[in-house]
Amino acid sequence: MSRDNILHKVRTALGRSAGQPPVDLPPVRLRIPEMTMEARIASVQMRLEALAGTFHRAASPSTACALVAAAIRGKTAVASNAPYLAECGITHLPGVRTDIRDVTDLRQACAVADFGITSADYVLADTGTLVTIASPAEARLVSLLPPAHIAVFPRDRILTSLDELFTLLPDPAAQTSSMVLITGPSRTADIEQILVRGVHGPGQVTAIVVG
Repeated sequence: MSRDNILHKVRTALGRSAGQPPVDLPPVRLRIPEMTMEARIASVQMRLEALAGTFHRAASPSTACALVAAAIRGKTAVASNAPYLAECGITHLPGVRTDIRDVTDLRQACAVADFGITSADYVLADTGTLVTIASPAEARLVSLLPPAHIAVFPRDRILTSLDELFTLLPDPAAQTSSMVLITGPSRTADIEQILVRGVHGPGQVTAIVVG
């Protein structure tokens, strides 16, 4: 069957004719529910823990730093260049590498590190999702390659949902080559429908909200 015949059948099924201009797209519908910050934080905790993630709330940046120090004690870690991690003092913790600039060196460091430590550009309350926008401050490898991921972020970065995210960032591709949405530890059930964690990314994800 020729290409023209195939397209003719498609047009006929759709009730259209050759050369007919496409109809206008429907208007974008974004719904942002009213949620207090406490409700957002509670939702992040509930959603993340339901997916076997770990949630902590720190009253201050120094408390968040202490939580990270306790988690990585005796282990190795690679931290992103996110300014908020430096503000919390996390980049100065023993065992945390932050002096990596070359991509090859970063890949090697992340491949042997026990923890990857990042911040989060946004967090979605309705799913407990961490949103990281790839940039020199947040390299994707840090959140994806080590077996455990710790994300530290201030509470004012918690949004209600993906709809609210797209009101703030309507065209992510114009800003970054990659926007990663992390919802709990990596998991797959492709083989025999048996759930396995840590196959495509970290098997442990810890979120620390500050404030």
